[in-house]
Amino acid sequence: MRGKEMKKVVGFGYHKTNAVYMRRFKNGKWESGKLVKEDQFSISVMAPALHYGQQCFEGLKAYLRKDGKVNLFRISDNARRFQSSCERLLMPQLPVEDFIEGVKATVLENKDFLPPYGTEGTLYIRPLMIGVGPKLGLGAADEFLFIVIVSPVGAYIGDPKPIKVVTSEYDRAAPFGTGDVKVGGNYAGSVFALEIAKKEGFQDVLFLDPKTHTKIEEVGAANFYGITFDNKYLTPKSPSILNSITNRALKTLAKDKLGLEVIEGDIYIDKMEHIKEAAACGTALLITPIGSITHLGKTFTFTDHEKIGPYSQQLKELLTGIQFGSIADPYGWITTIN
Repeated sequence: MRGKEMKKVVGFGYHKTNAVYMRRFKNGKWESGKLVKEDQFSISVMAPALHYGQQCFEGLKAYLRKDGKVNLFRISDNARRFQSSCERLLMPQLPVEDFIEGVKATVLENKDFLPPYGTEGTLYIRPLMIGVGPKLGLGAADEFLFIVIVSPVGAYIGDPKPIKVVTSEYDRAAPFGTGDVKVGGNYAGSVFALEIAKKEGFQDVLFLDPKTHTKIEEVGAANFYGITFDNKYLTPKSPSILNSITNRALKTLAKDKLGLEVIEGDIYIDKMEHIKEAAACGTALLITPIGSITHLGKTFTFTDHEKIGPYSQQLKELLTGIQFGSIADPYGWITTIN
């Protein structure tokens, strides 16, 4: 599936492409990066990435414009967040310009896999770093691999209707753990709760704060926001929530373009009556409306539970318009490559 054969990508799955970017950190310094055709490689069975979870990753997308050029969205922010994740796990911080160089090289080498303009498909980009230097005892590796892999994707959730979510007794992250950085352990720890939610007929799980289980934190692998009846954009703030680049953009657009008051703070799960729209937001989910939240057997249904709410629809159109280049970018968010 590539080039003219790719009319529309359905779903959020992996499709092998032309090349993967790899760069090794060894003997205290970075070696030169290179593009390789294979998406498989060998590492020591004693790599800390396998035993102790010393690995982190990022998620961003490349967007094919109508004029054939390619847009990257807030890539410098991804690079800086990647540095924060690396620092948290005692991994070498890749310079921002080197992160961007690796991503650009990978996108250009796989440009034939960019879904056509107008299909809403994108080229998902997954940069990651793993500790590969063999180590038996608990501790940081002395050798690392930085990898960039891409795949054409469609919508993360195929059905555009609002999703039903349920709270969980399990936690995504500890109060002062690694919840604010993008490391694999956060996601591995959420899979069990998600599976329970799906078996109960829900599309996703809503995680509450790990200390009191009274405040909303994240929706599965995404941030949460709500729009109130008095036109406020509410989103949680906590040291155990990942700082979503998509949510940061939405907060700006909500304030500047829609005139909403943006408030970051506590959102109590038992006080939802003042919220008329709710959604999960992130690179993969984009803006996925939430129709209802079930907590301890009680279900709260939002006003527009059968379709995306009007404010969320406007935010989605503004965000995707900037990303695909049909709306001018006044913020300097876009990096365009030929």
